[in-house]
This record gives sequence, C-alpha cells and structure tokens, in this order.
Amino acid sequence: MCADSDAGRAEPRHVVTPSEPASRQDRRAARQNAIADAVIANGSVRIEELAEQFKISLMTAHRDLDELQARGLLRKSRGVATAQATSLVESSVFYRGAQHLDIKRALAAAAMAYVDSGQSVLLDDSTTVQQVIGLLPEVAPLTVITNSLIAINQVTGIDEISVIGLGGEYHPGFGSFMGRMTNEAIGRLRSDVVLMSAAAIIDRTVYFQASETVDTKRAMLDASAVRVLLADHTKFSARALHALADLDEFDHVITDDRTPADTIDRLRESGIDLIVVPTPAQS
Repeated sequence: MCADSDAGRAEPRHVVTPSEPASRQDRRAARQNAIADAVIANGSVRIEELAEQFKISLMTAHRDLDELQARGLLRKSRGVATAQATSLVESSVFYRGAQHLDIKRALAAAAMAYVDSGQSVLLDDSTTVQQVIGLLPEVAPLTVITNSLIAINQVTGIDEISVIGLGGEYHPGFGSFMGRMTNEAIGRLRSDVVLMSAAAIIDRTVYFQASETVDTKRAMLDASAVRVLLADHTKFSARALHALADLDEFDHVITDDRTPADTIDRLRESGIDLIVVPTPAQS
C-alpha cells in the first residue's frame, strides 16, 4: 500500500476528537500533512529536525509521526522518519508515486500495446500501473478491475469504461484492498490482461515486502489470460522478502534502458519477452 499527481487519491485525513477545538484541530491536521509532505519529499528526515522545522516539541513530533505511521504514510526508525522501503516494509504509495514518474509513464505507454478495445483489464495497486489510467480512454470501451482505491477514483466517470472494484480489507499505506475477501473476489473473475509491477526482481524472480501483497497479486495472475509486468530499472537492485513468481510466468516484461545491459541480455537469452523502452531525458 505521494507527492505526484495521484488525482482522486483517498488519503485518510486527521480524525478529530469531539473535545478538540476546531482551530487547534485545523492547525494539527495542517501540521501533520506538512510533516508528511516533508518526509515524502526528502525520503527521510531526522525527528529532531522536524521538531525544529515545525517549531514543536520532540514529544509532539513523535505523537504526530505516530499518527502518520498509523495512516501508512511513513514510519519511524531510530530517530528518523522515513518514507523509503526496506526489504520488509514497502514505502507509502504517496512516496512511491513521486519517484521516476517519467519512466513510469513510458512503461505505461508501452503496456498499452497489450490492451485492446472491448477487453477486461486487471490493474494492480502499483504507482507504475496507475500511469496507465490516463491512456485507457484511447482504447475504450473497457472494463477495469482493480483493488486500488486510487485507481477506482480516477477511472470512475470516464466514458465507456466500467469499473469493478475489488473490496476487502483496506491498507492505507498501499491505497488498496488486500486479503482473503479481495482474493476470493478476484478468483470469481477472469480478465483478458493484467498489468502489474514489482517491488524487486532478484535473479529471475519477482518479490514483494508483504505476504498479503503476494497473495493478492498471485490471485491476479491466476485470474488473467495475458500477464504483463512493468518494472523500471530500480527494481533490479531492490530487495524484498516474499517471492511471487518467476519472470517466465509473465507473457511480457517491460523495463527501461537504464536496466544494466548484462541483465537485459541474460533475461532475453533465457527466453523472457523483454521490452526495453527509452529513458526520458528527465525522470
């Protein structure tokens, strides 16, 4: 489960207790949003620096960060507030959405070669696949199936695109629904094509930080006739704990030309249908 243009995102806001004066609640909510923006923009910030920047006590800074962490926007670690991923914890969808945007858009444009008018298209909750949404009207009519609340909000109202939202347990850090109910709903469907990204690719295997993510994406793969993976060059040096699938389970893998040449050659030699798109000048 960002600082980019994730229009329609359903970011949870600060919850006000009945006894909290309106002016105080507004200041608190605004401060917490500003703190989240600062951490997302920088990747990580020392908590002492946040307290100094926002002119609040260290105790108040920790309290604000605890609330932001509960909302899945960032996490605290050894005196630092961070939005970055580890091998065990995925970064916030709002942080990921701001990274390598131009490259993600290039991958999304290439993925549209595998989406045809009249199809059902299953979209995962990745910020890379979100970039496909603005291109979908070009091949409408379509049925879009997704567990991403962000994607549901963005697609809703687009002419000739119907939406099937996959409910279940909502995970605010991912901006999406995952878990048993979500997976059961996916299992009752069969899509023409799934577009999916990865947290990490190690050797020939796709990995994610959370087992819940793997379970839901496994259900998506099993429910789709054509499987397309969108993975920029950073995925090949990232680390994550839980394996999803070997790359040969995907019909097409799309990456960018910053992926190391030896990696590209090795994957192609092993039979992977690897599409390499040019890197935009700015990303």
